[in-house]
Amino acid sequence: MRMANWLIAVGVAGALLTTALGRHHPVTVLDVVGCVLVVASGLVLAALRRAPVVVLAVTGLCVVGYTALGVAVPALAFLVAVYGGFRAGHRRVTSAAAVVMLAALPLAVLVSPAEEAARQAVREAFAQARGVLELAWLVAAGFAGEALRQAERRADEAERTREETARLRATQERLHIARELHDSLTHQISIIKVQSEVAVHLARKRGEQVPEALVAIQQAGRAATRELRATLDTLRQDGDTPPGGLDQLAELLAGAEGIGLRTELTIAGERGEVPEAVGRTAYRIVQESLTNTARHGAASTATVHIDYRPDALAIRVDDDGAATPGVPPVPGVGLLGMRERVTALGGRLRAEPRSGGGFTVQAELPLERVG
Repeated sequence: MRMANWLIAVGVAGALLTTALGRHHPVTVLDVVGCVLVVASGLVLAALRRAPVVVLAVTGLCVVGYTALGVAVPALAFLVAVYGGFRAGHRRVTSAAAVVMLAALPLAVLVSPAEEAARQAVREAFAQARGVLELAWLVAAGFAGEALRQAERRADEAERTREETARLRATQERLHIARELHDSLTHQISIIKVQSEVAVHLARKRGEQVPEALVAIQQAGRAATRELRATLDTLRQDGDTPPGGLDQLAELLAGAEGIGLRTELTIAGERGEVPEAVGRTAYRIVQESLTNTARHGAASTATVHIDYRPDALAIRVDDDGAATPGVPPVPGVGLLGMRERVTALGGRLRAEPRSGGGFTVQAELPLERVG
């Protein structure tokens, strides 16, 4: 865009200078000064978009100046400045400048030091310029600038309308997803939770030992109900933060203990302000790692290490399962989901069997890139 502005400015300056140099008479110092003003009136148009009022004033002064010096050049640069002023929305200032220009040009001709023949040529040029044609050009420039400004405003309004429509559709889709999740999942999870609680209650009432698996199902059902409810509330509330964060890691590990997986949590570094997106991703990484360990790893122990660094949050989850060193894991939905979350934050993820046995998941999430 800057290059285009400069091309227009140089083109106008070149055309005006060519017109000024087309006269055949001895060149004087005043002619040189006039040509400098002619070139300046064209080149200043490069700043028309950034400072339309300033450009309008400078071009007007230049036109009056080189007219007073006897240089018979049309006020083309001022017309372009009028167009730019109307386009930028400065209608009153631009209209006032055009009226002042029409009044100042006759005075500039009267004080011109040119010879009588040159002065007469300037007068004739001005008489033509201040006639109906130049007035029409001023009006046309103003209307063209105003029309383009209105068109740009309508385009901006249309863009905002499209964005609002897109947000409305996204909200409707979230509500649809919330209803579908509620209808398809809540009922089934509630049945599982109620049945497990009844089974635990009856076992305890009879004085029987409650199986650990049954207690784990009960706790998992309660946790799933809370998390699903929070997720549904998030969908209904148009993009609030979903559940899960660093403050809930202890509960997550306690749930893993309930299914027979011994866990250990270690924290290094001084905890500072962690963006919510990073905290949620860290929680999901630990959650998915422990889930994979319980389901596929045949492990009895899992260690979770959280390292708070000045510029990043590092997560490491190790287990003592039966993963074979050197054999890359088959990427399932869980690993792919973790990788997508980490990549979205600009971080790094490594998930592979450990050399000493077991499996390791390591992630590093930057803190500075997340707003």
